[in-house]
Parts: sequence; C-alpha cells; structure tokens
Amino acid sequence: MANIKPLGQRVLVQRIAAEAISAGGIVLPDTAQEKPQEAKVVALGTGGKDENGNDFAFSVAVNDLVLISKYGGTEVKIDGEDYLLLNESDILGIVG
Repeated sequence: MANIKPLGQRVLVQRIAAEAISAGGIVLPDTAQEKPQEAKVVALGTGGKDENGNDFAFSVAVNDLVLISKYGGTEVKIDGEDYLLLNESDILGIVG
C-alpha cells in the first residue's frame, strides 16, 4: 500500500487494470489501450474547511471503487506502483 498522505481535498487512487484483449479476441498492447476509468481509493486527504468554517466531509472512503475522468489528476509512482492524485471533485461517481 502507498505510504503517502494527500493534503487538502485530494484523494489518492489506483487505476483498475484494463482488459488487454479486445471483444474480438485481439491482444492489445499497452499503447493501444485506453486509460481505465475505474479506480480504487487508497488514501484521503487532510480535508479542510468549507466557506462556512465547517469541516469538509469526503463523499468517498478508502477502498471505494470510483469512476474518474480519463485525463484528470497527477500520475505518481510510489514503490514501483502507479497511482493517481486528484481532487475529490474530479471523481465522477462511486461504483456499486
């Protein structure tokens, strides 16, 4: 597991691997595959305060499966694993 604590309203996620074989049975190289839009929440940020001074509550929790935009966030590599650091507002929805 990643040893990083996001700051503010950021969320650390790890993309769920995409299928390497097309529906027609063709093996797709990494360069031809689309970035997966499903990810697992690994860590939540430190939060913050809203405009009224109340603590910010995250809508997602660690281990949630979420939908993310294809090109949002910042890619980071931690201990040889690829992760994505993004604002909670960049999460499109929770799967399931």
